[in-house]
Amino acid sequence: MAASSRSAREAKRRIQQMEAKRELRKEQDKRRKRDNVLAIGAGAAAVAVALVLQLTVFSSNPTEEQFAAAQADLAKPTASATPSPTNGENIPKPETAAGKTFTGELTLNTGTLGVELDGTKAPQATAVFKSLADQNFYNGLRCHRLTTGESFGVLQCGSKAGDGSTDPSYTWGPLENTPPNNTYPAGTIAVARTAGNAYGNGTQFFIVYKDTVIPADAAGGYTVVGKVTSGLDVVTNIAAAGNKPGDSPTDGAPAEPVTIDSFSLK
Repeated sequence: MAASSRSAREAKRRIQQMEAKRELRKEQDKRRKRDNVLAIGAGAAAVAVALVLQLTVFSSNPTEEQFAAAQADLAKPTASATPSPTNGENIPKPETAAGKTFTGELTLNTGTLGVELDGTKAPQATAVFKSLADQNFYNGLRCHRLTTGESFGVLQCGSKAGDGSTDPSYTWGPLENTPPNNTYPAGTIAVARTAGNAYGNGTQFFIVYKDTVIPADAAGGYTVVGKVTSGLDVVTNIAAAGNKPGDSPTDGAPAEPVTIDSFSLK
């Protein structure tokens, strides 16, 4: 009877371990969908540590693979290939925007922002966003993420799937015009990217609605492609309404859905 009882307990323990591993893998898959986000590293100061704890989905330390392996005793993950520092043929050439300034409007369902992109300081990024705007790529897409931390206020938009996941067929680099002091003033328009990857830029961008500090990660900072010239209050009003119920109060989807009606540049 004792041997039978031990066998039953052992079988139950194994089933519980298998279920735990499956749940961790599910969570890992969910997190991978959010790979094209702002990556924030932990600093030495207590304030920086608190910010990392508040905005855990922006953290890139430790990696999801390392966490899963440590917690569920999974096999050691295979190192991912180092991204090639080149752009594909589908990425516009920086020469198409170099030395030029483009102005236009980003119209959300809640109001219109005047915008300006700087092809002198960020020719590759400006070429990409001018091309995407000309193709009406952004029309109908969501602004899926809003952060409302004390010193971290951004609205992030442009995910093709609308959930923050990347389009693996459209990635590019390098980083351009990154702030040397990691400070992004209110009105900044910058490029979101995969953590730790200077060639992990894509179609997503974020609008800074209040002065924000984003510590650089292993790849560096985030490309500042332009600025808001009018209508920043449209974003501050979105932020004032807060995040969607059930999400983190400082990091989640806007309380009311925000979509892009149009993005025009000339």
